[in-house]
Amino acid sequence: MRMPAIRIDLEKLRHNLDVLKAHFDAHDVHMSVVTKCFCADPTIVSMLERIEGIGLADSRISNLERITGKHERMLLRLPQQSQIDSVILTSDVSLNSEIEIIRSIDSRAGILKKKHRIILMFDLGDLREGIYYENLDLDEIREIEHMENVHLDGIGTNLTCYGGLIPTQEVYQRLKGLKEKIEVAIGRHLSVISGGNSSSVHLLMKGELPAFVNHLRIGEALLLGRETAYGKPLENMHDDVFTLEAEIIECKRKPSKPKGETGMDAFGNKTEFSDRGMMNRAILAVGRQDVSHVDLMCEKDFEIIGSSSDHLIVNVKDAKIGIGDTIRFKLTYGGILSLMTSPYVEKIYV
Repeated sequence: MRMPAIRIDLEKLRHNLDVLKAHFDAHDVHMSVVTKCFCADPTIVSMLERIEGIGLADSRISNLERITGKHERMLLRLPQQSQIDSVILTSDVSLNSEIEIIRSIDSRAGILKKKHRIILMFDLGDLREGIYYENLDLDEIREIEHMENVHLDGIGTNLTCYGGLIPTQEVYQRLKGLKEKIEVAIGRHLSVISGGNSSSVHLLMKGELPAFVNHLRIGEALLLGRETAYGKPLENMHDDVFTLEAEIIECKRKPSKPKGETGMDAFGNKTEFSDRGMMNRAILAVGRQDVSHVDLMCEKDFEIIGSSSDHLIVNVKDAKIGIGDTIRFKLTYGGILSLMTSPYVEKIYV
């Protein structure tokens, strides 16, 4: 094993998935597992593709191309005009908000002799993607409904990812109102109401998710065992499916404050240091090119001091630890994303 390495516990991941799926099945809600955080890693995807009754979703077309099984593939990020053909060929359904893009999908899908399904996204106030909920244009809805190669599966929304908007009953009433108006306009029921992501899991588990919501897109709740509205752990789920191990390449006793005048660091930041006396400082072979130190949590009672592009500095206090030893860290969602993306970090499956 070379360092640094991200360890992926497939057994714990499967356990988390089983716990979540039991709740989803009990409330008749479909789950799309978001694979972007681990870059649609083939080993993880292979495990997921053995699970019946879930879909797989990603923001990157290159990741969707790696998913070759029978599960539904959903493109999460709004399609780019320059990638319409790839959207049609690599995803079964995509999230959309721009009528111009939807027209292009319809046109190109006809040429490619494909049918493409879409979820029309609405912004309920989080201020990321979607048609603002007060600006519903029923003429555009009717235009989509009459397209030959695009099928309007339903509507969806994204919550908490940008503006931090919490999914509440009041917020969901906005989505319900849109659903009802659209269904009257097109004369049929929408089959999919995609009500958000891991920030809605706590409502689902408490039986408080509105009954009209029948689909959620789940990433962090699965990978870290927590909901993302309030950041609380989910019962009977693991928070250490992914962990980082990095090797100590220097371990010396040094002052806690630089000696002399200080300026910007390598990233253009001016850091203020307090004088805490001498400390045992370990330097580890991992840096910001791989992951930000703010996305790491020491499993031992150590203190992360900071990092440069190639080095992580940790106060190891009075621990009997030295050159060649490793330190393990738990990770945030952003930490997993960075480490799984970095080509300099080995992926190890437990």
